[in-house]
Amino acid sequence: MSAENELRPPAAAGAPGAKTPRTAAVLPAAGRGVRLGPGAPKALRALNGTPMLIHAARALAASRAVGLVVVVAPPEGAAEVKSLLDAHALDGGDRTDFLVVPGGETRQESVKLGLDALPEDIGIVLVHDAARPLVPVDTVDAVVEAVRAGAPAVVPALPLTDTVKEVEPRIGGEPEPVLGTPARSRLRAVQTPQGFDRDTLLRAHESLAPEGEGATDDAGMVERLGLPVVVVPGHEEAFKVTRPLDLVLAEAVLARRKANRGY
Repeated sequence: MSAENELRPPAAAGAPGAKTPRTAAVLPAAGRGVRLGPGAPKALRALNGTPMLIHAARALAASRAVGLVVVVAPPEGAAEVKSLLDAHALDGGDRTDFLVVPGGETRQESVKLGLDALPEDIGIVLVHDAARPLVPVDTVDAVVEAVRAGAPAVVPALPLTDTVKEVEPRIGGEPEPVLGTPARSRLRAVQTPQGFDRDTLLRAHESLAPEGEGATDDAGMVERLGLPVVVVPGHEEAFKVTRPLDLVLAEAVLARRKANRGY
């Protein structure tokens, strides 16, 4: 690792002459992805012939700020995931290390297992969804820079284009009464990677026990501690691949990238 990646205390992040903290990314990839239909776990589904997990890992490793990517694999599939990472060329060369650990039953448990595997000298942690395989490196860098500037928690997000209604949920397709219409100008659609001061994220995971299926948004856990979370601009290509139509869109994005950039 280069000297610029040496650890510094988070509180001194903005001090003149302070060393830049090392950054690691936790990449949960243990979800089943039932909305994509039957088959392999979502992160291992092919996108343009390559598993989504590999695309996501490449996106993180492309950032010069990221020195380590911890992939949290399905509990029974850690060996398969390690083989996939070994078999695919990943940007970053010897600048970025990769580590595979078995995940838990929920995303919250998997993220905590990834955090537990981090070396002590990591000061900034990114948490990224493997189901967002096409996030541009500029978005990754923007999140890291905001944490380095002193924010304890950072999320990339986009303004909403649709009007949103708050409703009283009903089951069985029954009409749902509208309770209100939030001001769209104040709403954002949150993406990943989310970035954190390491101690802040650890405190959130150690303080908030999993409830039901566990937390699906790490920044939301930090909010529950009463700590500030800030937003940086997200990117339209950082969408989440959840349904079959999303796969079609992701393939189209990759085809456009290949045509425009030659890769």
